[in-house]
Amino acid sequence: MSVSSIRRLAVSAAVIAAASGGAVYLSPSVASSDGGGGGPILDSLNRTLGDPSASVPSRSAQESALVKATSSNPLDVLVIGGGATGSGVALDAATRGLRVGLVEREDFSSGTSSRSTKLIHGGVRYLEKAVFNLDYGQLKLVFHALEERKQLIENAPHLCHALPCMTPCFDWFEVVYYWMGLKMYDLVAGPRLLHLSRYYSAQESAELFPTLARKGKDKSLRGTVVYYDGQMNDSRLNVGLACTAALAGAAVLNHAEVVSLITDDVTKRIVGARVRNNLTGSKEFESYARVVVNAAGPFCDSIRKMVDEDTKPMICPSSGVHIVLPDYYSPEGMGLIVPKTKDGRVVFMLPWLGRTVAGTTDSNTSITPLPEPHEDEIQFILDAISDYLNIKVRRTDVLSAWSGIRPLAMDPTAKSTESISRDHVVFEEHPGLVTITGGKWTTYRSMAEDAVNAAIKSGKLSPTNGCVTQKLQLLGSHGWEPSSFTALAQQYVRMKKTYGGKVVPGAMDTAAAKHLSHAYGSMAERVATIAQEEGLGKRLAHGHPFLEAEVAYCARHEYCESAVDFIARRCRIAFLDTDAAARALQRVVEIMATEHKWDKSREKQEMQKAKEFLQTFKSSKNAQFHDGKHH
Repeated sequence: MSVSSIRRLAVSAAVIAAASGGAVYLSPSVASSDGGGGGPILDSLNRTLGDPSASVPSRSAQESALVKATSSNPLDVLVIGGGATGSGVALDAATRGLRVGLVEREDFSSGTSSRSTKLIHGGVRYLEKAVFNLDYGQLKLVFHALEERKQLIENAPHLCHALPCMTPCFDWFEVVYYWMGLKMYDLVAGPRLLHLSRYYSAQESAELFPTLARKGKDKSLRGTVVYYDGQMNDSRLNVGLACTAALAGAAVLNHAEVVSLITDDVTKRIVGARVRNNLTGSKEFESYARVVVNAAGPFCDSIRKMVDEDTKPMICPSSGVHIVLPDYYSPEGMGLIVPKTKDGRVVFMLPWLGRTVAGTTDSNTSITPLPEPHEDEIQFILDAISDYLNIKVRRTDVLSAWSGIRPLAMDPTAKSTESISRDHVVFEEHPGLVTITGGKWTTYRSMAEDAVNAAIKSGKLSPTNGCVTQKLQLLGSHGWEPSSFTALAQQYVRMKKTYGGKVVPGAMDTAAAKHLSHAYGSMAERVATIAQEEGLGKRLAHGHPFLEAEVAYCARHEYCESAVDFIARRCRIAFLDTDAAARALQRVVEIMATEHKWDKSREKQEMQKAKEFLQTFKSSKNAQFHDGKHH
């Protein structure tokens, strides 16, 4: 850290402040999302989504709507991919009055979107790059992401919240550098600021974060700078997007794989897709659309190759590994961010759903449906955080470890994935096929808006109104307050079946009530009603707040079609504690079998698939490792 670095920061801060007259104004393309006047449309949507008895159409009704999209009566838009971007595209297009379908090979959020760092962030790193490389493009990215960050937290408050993040400083230059850099982050956020950053002394920092080391290798802690970013429950947010899209009129179907694209023989335009229902195996159908949107994330190249086998790959896949540790590694309301590790990467340690999530790595990888973390990546994260903690960091403490593939858009001149911008790309290389790739969770909404704009242009579509998603609250947000859990605790009991078959009442304790309220928002009362009235109030695993009633609710109202759908995406137990997920599995399959009328062979198949899935999450029990220094 040098004086020139600090001087450059100061100059940049002055330039940003001067350029904006002391405030920050977003470019028209970012700020004009509600163009087209969404007043009456939004009111109507909010009434639908705010109805406590709102229920998504059945899976068979959704499939039927896709089958009925014939060449003479096509959809306006068919989306391939049910991750954050694809679900966002379906919601955006449906709320503009377009006829929309979405198909997803696995489950909503089954790929990258459930394997994120769980942060909703503007990108402190990108701001640093913008300053030191004098890169206006990177600065625009940060402006944009900070705008979207605040909007996302407001649109799904039960699933997203502001999280303070602590940056340790081991010399006074670092204190000044990070304080100025994070004040600049506040400045760029402008009216979208969550909370102001501030400096804490070493003593104050130790009180706020008891496990933080006071001594580095050869330096003492001089203090910390704390700033705020957002945090989310990523896959539940994604499922919320898909269900909100369904209630807005989109025909969304998970476990439905595109096997080929349909091309018009005369115009050579892409006019639809041939889809296989992966739940029934052999059943295939054709679904026609004026425009097909390819939002398949890391797999978008395989969709592009369906049109042209020789097409040049766009995706530079990067692996991001995260590990989950017990809650005592970090205090409940404070994250730790190490800006520069030994090899110059950023490491996070964040409280998440009652545990601590630590990450991440950023390395080249191959594209696979079930990526697995390598042991050296897990060790890298453990090594990186152990340098900053005053407790023993043990490999045996790892409750779960997973890998996600970031679909970074290829830049042929870039040497490493770190230097590739996370901005998104929208393009139409074949008439009728709009591809959207790159980007990040935080900006999914504006990515979707750009893709829908491109689809409207490509298909000469006629939306009834402009984009309204900037102010559209997602399912479960309407009427939700942070105190909503108290009503659950006061008004409901958990009726539990004992091993002898008797049904006995249990308290709806604070942990269970808070979990239901934050996971389901204003729909939590429906889950609590199932727990009370159907004897499904038992916890699925000791030490976790997840209830049996959630399995039934998700099977009925959230397109939860397999045991893995539940343990990984509807509730997060696979990510939080792989061994607890394995223990809960039998009961999850039993309840799913009742809801979906599975026979014994299907139950057995589900158990097997779920066990294989959990093997890819490297907890300390299912990993082969030599412990080294972490014992």
